[in-house]
Amino acid sequence: GSVSPAEPVAAYDLDAPGKTRKAMNKTRRQVLGLVLAAFAVYGLAFIHRTSFEVEGERFFSLFDDMMISMRYAKNFAEGQGLVWNPGGERVEGYTNPLWVLYMAVFHLLPIPASKVSLSIQLSSLLFLLINLVYVDRIAEHLSPGGGFVPRASVLLTAFYLPLNNWGLQGTEVGLLTLLVSMSVWKALEAMRRDVFSPWPYLLLGAATLVRLDAVVPFLAILLVLAVAQPGRRRQHLRFALSTLAILLVGQTLLRLAYYGELLPNTYYLKLTGYPLALRLGRGLFVLADFLLDLNWVLAVGAGAALWLRRDRYVSLLFCVFAAQVLYSVYVGGDAWEWWGGANRYLSVAMPLFFILLSVTFGELRALALGGSGAAGKRWVRYGFAALLILSLVSVNTPRGFKSLRAWLLVDPPLHVLGNRQKVELALLLRRLTTEQASVAVVWAGAIPYFSERPSVDMLGKSDRRIARGKARVPEGSSERLVGFLPGHMKFDYAYSIGERKPDVVTRLWWEEEEGKVYLDRDYTQAAGVYLRNGSTRVLWERVGHSTPR
Repeated sequence: GSVSPAEPVAAYDLDAPGKTRKAMNKTRRQVLGLVLAAFAVYGLAFIHRTSFEVEGERFFSLFDDMMISMRYAKNFAEGQGLVWNPGGERVEGYTNPLWVLYMAVFHLLPIPASKVSLSIQLSSLLFLLINLVYVDRIAEHLSPGGGFVPRASVLLTAFYLPLNNWGLQGTEVGLLTLLVSMSVWKALEAMRRDVFSPWPYLLLGAATLVRLDAVVPFLAILLVLAVAQPGRRRQHLRFALSTLAILLVGQTLLRLAYYGELLPNTYYLKLTGYPLALRLGRGLFVLADFLLDLNWVLAVGAGAALWLRRDRYVSLLFCVFAAQVLYSVYVGGDAWEWWGGANRYLSVAMPLFFILLSVTFGELRALALGGSGAAGKRWVRYGFAALLILSLVSVNTPRGFKSLRAWLLVDPPLHVLGNRQKVELALLLRRLTTEQASVAVVWAGAIPYFSERPSVDMLGKSDRRIARGKARVPEGSSERLVGFLPGHMKFDYAYSIGERKPDVVTRLWWEEEEGKVYLDRDYTQAAGVYLRNGSTRVLWERVGHSTPR
């Protein structure tokens, strides 16, 4: 715990013999500038690949869960309140309150609905660019006098597909990643100078307003700082816990006053009504899958940094990443694990993982350089440059050639084709129904947002009754273990269709026979959706049908 930041990596000076520290820092800044420029170009290309043309207009649409947040933001900006349906029941169907308010700002501007998402994406690109600056600072702190670790850390982070996917498709991941990196940097500075700093707690306290589960890295940093600075332990505990208490109690009181609930509706949807053992089992399964996809050698390499360095600075990064891993296991992983790579919970700490991996590479590289002659040093540098490129390809190809095509932007990113179909359906619903027509949806984001129709959320993010119901447990031992999809395990067709009688049903979820009872009895299938017989809110003449009774 008393190791100075310069001691562990003195061997990195072999990286560029004869160079002054000032010259090496200049080179590091130049390389960082080049990577930032390259990533900015890549990020803009990525964002463009998420867009599509519908009816002669180019649309940008976020990841569908974020379009739910966008609907709340739009309604709030228009004076309807923080609700999913204008004039509807107050239900907190989002997990990112500050991000929703941030989205609402853009809805106050004269931006067409087809382009509001682009504004969110561009701002997320900015957050990811700033994050790279902090990745460089953290890595340089762990490798003073050498440029390899910062270069490797920034490169691996900049072009990591899952982090870019979640960030550039509009989730709060980009902002959270930045706040985590900034907090780690501030904590490292405080340890290096042996002073108390409130900034890690203030930054991650703000992050809890973005997503409540930012409390996980908050507590991880508190734990490390309390151990690393025993003389300031009481100060850390007093300030951190009081700050966290004020923020959590404040959020809870606001939620209670506005929504009448102690916890977000999504908490009940995702973490209740399903056996804990099965949820944890699925969390462990997807973690193992992630490590295998990542390449277990690289996972071991990142962990080896803790053994090679054995100092409190590396321990800080390791503990924050480990905390996110444990949290991902606890919630059962994410619903999109089949795509491969880090999920949304792990992505916010993946820059720390890449810094740890780069530290290991740097230590091994320094040892190799120290035992080599002039000619050998050249080959060592070439070898580790090749290792870095191979690692970059490996972490971005969890699903082989398919992932490679997505990483290189040959194929559109995750869910973009589905986003286009949802926008097309939303515009179709605007033509086929009146403004009062209710639409039952499984995908509760883009369709309600672009159709501007009151909607019925069949999977319960914005429906209290569904969220508090019992989750469907898949049949079969293997499916019971891996079939948990957070936020997608609760539905009740008898209630959503039979009782609420929506004018349109877009589609069913699984166990379709259960829902077809109501569709066969009360609905007519046309234009790819189900229209309620006799509904005066359906413009039947545009459907090409007379009004069924």
